[in-house]
Amino acid sequence: MRVRKLTNLAMWSAGVVLAGSGNLLAGEGGKLHHVSSEVCAECHGEIYKQWKGSMHANATALKDPIHATFYKKVVGDPTKEGVKHKASGKFPVCLQCHAPNAARDKTTKLDAKPAYSEGVNCVACHTLTNFKGVQGEGGKLRLGLKAYDAADTLQAPHGFNREAEKLTSANDMFGAAAADDGQKPNPHLGEPVTVEGKEIPALPMESNPRQMKTSDACMGCHDQRNNPHGVPLCQTGSEYSISKSEVNCLACHMPISGGIADHGMGGGHDHAMLKRSIVFAIDTEKTGDKISAKVLLKNQQPHSLPTGAPFRNIYVKVMAYNAAGEVIWENAAGHPKKDDPSAYLRYALADDAGKDAMPPTATQLGEDTRLKPHEERILSYEIPAKDVHLIRGEVYYNLLWPVLVKKFKHLPEDLTAPVLIADAENVIGG
Repeated sequence: MRVRKLTNLAMWSAGVVLAGSGNLLAGEGGKLHHVSSEVCAECHGEIYKQWKGSMHANATALKDPIHATFYKKVVGDPTKEGVKHKASGKFPVCLQCHAPNAARDKTTKLDAKPAYSEGVNCVACHTLTNFKGVQGEGGKLRLGLKAYDAADTLQAPHGFNREAEKLTSANDMFGAAAADDGQKPNPHLGEPVTVEGKEIPALPMESNPRQMKTSDACMGCHDQRNNPHGVPLCQTGSEYSISKSEVNCLACHMPISGGIADHGMGGGHDHAMLKRSIVFAIDTEKTGDKISAKVLLKNQQPHSLPTGAPFRNIYVKVMAYNAAGEVIWENAAGHPKKDDPSAYLRYALADDAGKDAMPPTATQLGEDTRLKPHEERILSYEIPAKDVHLIRGEVYYNLLWPVLVKKFKHLPEDLTAPVLIADAENVIGG
C-alpha cells in the first residue's frame, strides 16, 4: 500500500519546480520554519527516510491528489499567491495543517520554498511548544498552528541535560575531560557545524516532553475540524476522549523500533496499520438446511474506525462457495450500501433535506455506522446450506465514498480502489 501510494504521489508532484531549492535555509535571517527537512537528513537519515514516505511529507495540495482535488475546488491553485478560501474570502484554513510553514508566513504559493512544499516537515512539528486546545473564544475553533504556541527553537522529547556534567568536569583534575564525547558535531547545541563537508546552521534545541511525548503533538490538526456550516468533518480527538484511553497517539502511530520513533506515522494510507486495526472472525453453525454465520468486527483503536476524513469508509462482504469454488450466496451483489447497509461502516454528511452531501456543503450530520472506540460488533446471517462448502468474509477499506470514486475519475486507481484489510474462512463439514 505504501509503495503504491508513493508512486502515485511522485507522479502528481512531477514537474513541480521548487523555487530556491538550493537554499535550504531560505529567507532573511535564516528563519527556523524555513529549514528544509533535507538539512535534518544529514544526521537523521533513517528518520528522514521514514518521514519522506509519510502522508505528513505529502500533505500539501502539490502532492496529495485527494487533498488537492478538494483544495482546488474550495480554494484554488496551490502555486498561486494570494488565493482565498472561496466561501469565506479568508486565508485558507487548510494550510494551518497541510502546509503549516506557509501558514506561518501567510503565503499560499506552496512551491516558493522547500519548507512549504514539504507539508508537515521536521520543523513544522518540532517548533511547537504548547498545545492550547482547539476550542477558542466564542466557540470558534483554533485549527492547526493556531492551536499552538510556537518557538524559534527546536522542541524535542529529550534535551541535552549537561549542566551537572559541566559542573563535575570543571572540578576534574584533568579539566573538562567530558567535553569531547567523540560524537558527531551537533548543531542542536547552538553553533553551526560541518558534517561530511556540508555546512549545517545552528539549530538550537530544548527539551519539551509535555509537548513532544504526548497526544498534544497531534491534536491541533487531528482533534476536530468543521466545515463553513459548523458541521464536524474530522473529529478523531473527540472520539479519543470518549474512549478514555490512557494510550497516547504516538504509541500506535510512532512506535519505537531500532531505538528510534517511527516517523512514517502510518494511518489510513498504510496497509499494515489498517490490517492491525481490526479483529475479524466468523463463527458458523449448520442446523438443518440453514447455516448461521456470526461475523465479528472488533475495533482495536481508541478512536472510531475508520476515522479522520469523513469520506473514509469500510465495508464487509460475506460469501458462500460450493465445492467447485463458485459463489452461490452473498450478503450483497457488489457494494453492500443498498443490499446490506449493516455491512457498510461510514460517517455520513447531509444537506437540509437529509440527503447525502459533500464535506464543504453539508449542513448537518447523517448516520454514523462506524465502529466506536474499542467496539465489538456482530453481524448475523442465515445462509441456505444446500451445496455450501465454505463461508468466507472480507473487510475492505476505502479512502473515498463510492459516489466520490465515480465523481473523481481523474484520481489514480490506487487511491480509489478498495483495499482488503481482513479476511476469514470457515469450511462447512457434512
